Amino acid sequence: MSDDARLSLVPVRSREAREFVRAWHRHHPPPAGQVFAVGAADDQGTLRAVAIVGRPVARHLDNGTTLEVTRTASDGTRNTNSLLYGASWRAAKALGYRRLITYTQEGESGASLRGAGWRVIASRPPRAGWHTASRPRAGHGNDHVARSLWEAT
Repeated sequence: MSDDARLSLVPVRSREAREFVRAWHRHHPPPAGQVFAVGAADDQGTLRAVAIVGRPVARHLDNGTTLEVTRTASDGTRNTNSLLYGASWRAAKALGYRRLITYTQEGESGASLRGAGWRVIASRPPRAGWHTASRPRAGHGNDHVARSLWEAT
């Protein structure tokens, strides 16, 4: 896609968003659930990126007025993630939510988030993993990685 091609926001059904994440995300599988998803398509209608927004993963942030962008995935088309982060915040506000958050992993620049007007509000230390004796879980290759918590402004 050329750099001057126009991107448009498009609705994306849950199954299509999950399939796109499965095909294009670098290190995470699709999330288990969502509140909504939004996509970016080129002039020919080809889906170039998706954002999936759901309830916060951290239980203490799941207060009924906060949502989390749980995944974004792109085929590499420029500016798609910034477009989707901005659209996700506008949509969340239109639905009555007061806060939208997301995380980046150590080594990710956050340029798309800064481009959409988001800001870092906290740093999270690396986690040993999600597996516990009471709730066994398989790792996805991203344990032991520090993260930054971002908030839409």
